[in-house]
Amino acid sequence: MTAPRHPARYWSPLADGRLRCELCPRFCSLRDGQRGMCFVRMREGERLVLDTYGRSSGFCIDPIEKKPLNHFLPGTSVLSFGTAGCNLACKFCQNYDISTAKSVDRLADSASPEALARAARQAGCASVAYTYNDPVIFLEYAVDTAIACRAEGVRSVAVTAGYIEPEPRAEFFAQMDAANIDLKGFTPEFYRKLTGAHIEPVLDTIAYVARETDCWLELTTLLIPGENDSPAEIEAMAGWVMENCGADTPLHFTAFTPQHKMPDHARTPAATLLAARDIAKRAGLHHVYTGNIHHEPSQSSYCSGCGAKVIGRDWHQLTDWHLDATGHCTSCGTLFPGVIDGPPGSWGRKRQRVRIGA
Repeated sequence: MTAPRHPARYWSPLADGRLRCELCPRFCSLRDGQRGMCFVRMREGERLVLDTYGRSSGFCIDPIEKKPLNHFLPGTSVLSFGTAGCNLACKFCQNYDISTAKSVDRLADSASPEALARAARQAGCASVAYTYNDPVIFLEYAVDTAIACRAEGVRSVAVTAGYIEPEPRAEFFAQMDAANIDLKGFTPEFYRKLTGAHIEPVLDTIAYVARETDCWLELTTLLIPGENDSPAEIEAMAGWVMENCGADTPLHFTAFTPQHKMPDHARTPAATLLAARDIAKRAGLHHVYTGNIHHEPSQSSYCSGCGAKVIGRDWHQLTDWHLDATGHCTSCGTLFPGVIDGPPGSWGRKRQRVRIGA
């Protein structure tokens, strides 16, 4: 089946006849038939196209906590999907079978934005997540789906590395209700060596979302032993988040599992994640979590006013709830930061594959 050729935005012609993609900081310059580093944006004649529009590697209903988002509609279900390709080259990628795919033939599931939004509403999902691979590379599909979702009363969530230029960034995040952005490390060397990218555009994106949008923001850092887990680097990162995003921005430290191009690296010890959490909290961040380990105390949420546990979590299952309908602590009345819309959802830890008609 021939993939749809949907017009892409954000490009300009060069004097030598090439077309330059201006979606992300790579600025791929393409001759006819060539694809960008992301693989899914390509030149077709005198235009750029997105050839994964309306096609996916699969649709799945997840708990929102899996994104991870701990302060956005807790306990609810989210319809998750991705396409293929990526504009980073992370050696530690946990979805490398999708992000490094060099064929759209693997995209066996299809859905128009309108069909996807209807399916999410009919399944009772509070939101749709653009995830698995980075949604900035399928911006046109993600934005159109988010607009369709809004019309159905369904919200939109981006799980992204934030490697995007300012103009498309503004369009993209204007349609997102929440985002989890990967802050993969906190040194230029880490980004250059292990992601093939640069840290500065990522920091710019994070600061932009925190300061200039209504999109709820959470951050995630996958801690890799010996690469980005030093106390000094974590302290510097937490200080930057404090200064640029604020004390109420949730930060998730998650455990690395050896795979892709780093199979010989050790798995991240739980002690490393817990130590990073302590460092970040000492730096002033109120809500710091661990992931990919089973540790209920560091996966639960606490009131920044009185310290009471307000949301208990066992993996992705909610075990306690001590917030009122507007998100205030029932012990002291302090507002819990995030998007709380009445009582929590009851989706739990389930993961359910779904098929959606185009």
